[in-house]
Amino acid sequence: MSEPLVLIDNPAPFVRRLTLNRPHKRNALSNALRGELFAALDAADRDDDVRATILRGAGSCFSAGYDLSGEGGALPYQTAGGAGQWARHVVEGAFRIWDLAKPVIAQVHGWCLAGGSELATACDLVYVAEDAQIGYPPVRMMSPPDNQFHAWLCGLRPAMEMMLTGDAISGVEAVRVGFANRAFAADALDREVLALAERIAKIPTDVQQMNKRSVHRAMEIMGLRAAIRAGTEIQALALTTASSRETFGKVRENLKEGLSARDGAFGDYRTKEQAP
Repeated sequence: MSEPLVLIDNPAPFVRRLTLNRPHKRNALSNALRGELFAALDAADRDDDVRATILRGAGSCFSAGYDLSGEGGALPYQTAGGAGQWARHVVEGAFRIWDLAKPVIAQVHGWCLAGGSELATACDLVYVAEDAQIGYPPVRMMSPPDNQFHAWLCGLRPAMEMMLTGDAISGVEAVRVGFANRAFAADALDREVLALAERIAKIPTDVQQMNKRSVHRAMEIMGLRAAIRAGTEIQALALTTASSRETFGKVRENLKEGLSARDGAFGDYRTKEQAP
């Protein structure tokens, strides 16, 4: 019997913890993993003994992004088909987390890239290791994000720099620009996040869901939900460019070589690890 893709435990009263469990793949977000994750989040939201949920990754990192290995499989939930379906379904998933009654806390260490960063930002709170590396490298030769959260969380100038370079930022920098709430030493992250979750869980869910919703409604009135949905159309259009089609062609032929070709000129991510 294969090991579950999402590990579930209850480390403190009223606290559920979900751990992405593909450490050998740097917790790449396959359709199967995301299906298990959404089922676990829904179950926690229905459980009267849960008031807050922590989401973290097993092994060396939170998540290196969507699984591009081509293993395929059905999307974890149905969305309208046609051009742009992938980006639309990503955004629908983010808002599934957004609309849960109970707070979801992202606990980020190591790499938090591309789809991994989209997953983290869909959560209500984000706590990071100081040495975490957060970025969106697909902007270099593929497309802007499926879930275009950067401008909303980080503001115009930091968001523009991230979009125009694809560079990663550290956990400390992520707090400075507004991506994350707080940064902790890597060896203290588990302890500190659990302590914060326990504080949050002191408040009953019937009150807490209103507290959460009040912040979200304010953001939605300012246009967040409409803007992020509009971003899916730009992402779909980007996939029609010659550079994007060429890059995805290389990725389909050989995943590692394709990603190395994307990042080689920058000397980071995979290419930095391969340097002598």
